[in-house]
Amino acid sequence: AEKPTNGEFIALVADKLIMETAREKNGRSEIQNVIYVCYNEEKPPEAPMHTLKLIRPTQEYADQVMAYRQEMLDNGDSLDGCAALEDTNSYAEWADFEGRLRERYGEGYVPSDVYLAVRKSDDRLVGMIDFRRPLTEFLLRFGGNIGYSVRPSERGKGYAGEMLSLLLPKCREEGENRVLLTCDADNEASRRTIIKNGGVLENRVECDAALSRCGMIQRYWITLKP
Repeated sequence: AEKPTNGEFIALVADKLIMETAREKNGRSEIQNVIYVCYNEEKPPEAPMHTLKLIRPTQEYADQVMAYRQEMLDNGDSLDGCAALEDTNSYAEWADFEGRLRERYGEGYVPSDVYLAVRKSDDRLVGMIDFRRPLTEFLLRFGGNIGYSVRPSERGKGYAGEMLSLLLPKCREEGENRVLLTCDADNEASRRTIIKNGGVLENRVECDAALSRCGMIQRYWITLKP
């Protein structure tokens, strides 16, 4: 069948919208679905299903956690969102989050929820992500509420964005209305991940080389859906 003319298309959409509401369905608004159907004369594609799950660390994943650590270190990567995993030599040492991190950060310590991002199909640990609050002066300026990383062998598959999308509802459940994320100004992959999940740039701030490779950090806020 031929695609409708512009006038016919507008009329079809208008008729459909009278009968439909703008509720969320499969990750899109009903309006978006109606427009797709009117123009393409077929059902819109289903929203992608999550391939990962976020779980709290358990002894079951001890070997995978330490293998993750080694892979990241071998690649010269920063273990963001890993609760200072790089400074530990065993899973048991790492899993003592409160005691170890209180000693490490002193008055700058804030509680954090650490999650393993595990692929559903094979139970493989592909990334880590954490949610920390409340924001200290340092976190407000440089670190943000959320940090995350993906192991080198699993990059380029959209996992960072999926991890963040899975964590945001948990932040909302904890009473947050918005969360702050930061990234190096030259980290295009992280910038895209944040923006894809609703991040809005507030500003850029200068920082020393210990925090940013390029000396400039971008600060993004994500407003959480009710």
